[in-house]
Amino acid sequence: MKAKRYAMTMDTKRCVACQACVLSCKAENDLPDKGFRDWIVQETRGEMPTLSQENRSERCNHCDNPSCVSACPTGASYVGPGGTVLVNQHKCSGCKACIAACPYNARYVHDEGYIDKCTFCMHRVQKGEEPGCVDVCPTRALHFGDLSDPQSNVSEDLKKRRHKVLEPERGLDPHLFFLV
Repeated sequence: MKAKRYAMTMDTKRCVACQACVLSCKAENDLPDKGFRDWIVQETRGEMPTLSQENRSERCNHCDNPSCVSACPTGASYVGPGGTVLVNQHKCSGCKACIAACPYNARYVHDEGYIDKCTFCMHRVQKGEEPGCVDVCPTRALHFGDLSDPQSNVSEDLKKRRHKVLEPERGLDPHLFFLV
């Protein structure tokens, strides 16, 4: 049996930029006022009268080749269960090397001085639950699952829909896929 490899798909056609994922994450993880592990991006393209807008719920991309992990001088950033990229707050010096190395702007300095980021809600996943953002999405734009399982939600999404990742040219192999 293959090792689990967690990923998330985000359906840009279903997202209405309601911020439910952002607020759920904040509450689920008891984040400080200025702390955000996910956010909404609204990208407008084209010219009048043929404008289009893409809504994206973004967060850590949990890359297979995470530049943030190799940049961390203390080993606080590491690859955890299912390939998730995590931070051990007790080892973190707050030096911000991982912030500089992440092309997705997915990290921030927590009020307590350590670097924080999305964990795919591993505390929930390890109990058989979905990440908080997936659980609350009213349009079901977010799916979470194991890429090693061909029947998982994310594997099915990637088989059925055109998709993209952000900044593929960096070779980080991100596991946040945007369905287009």
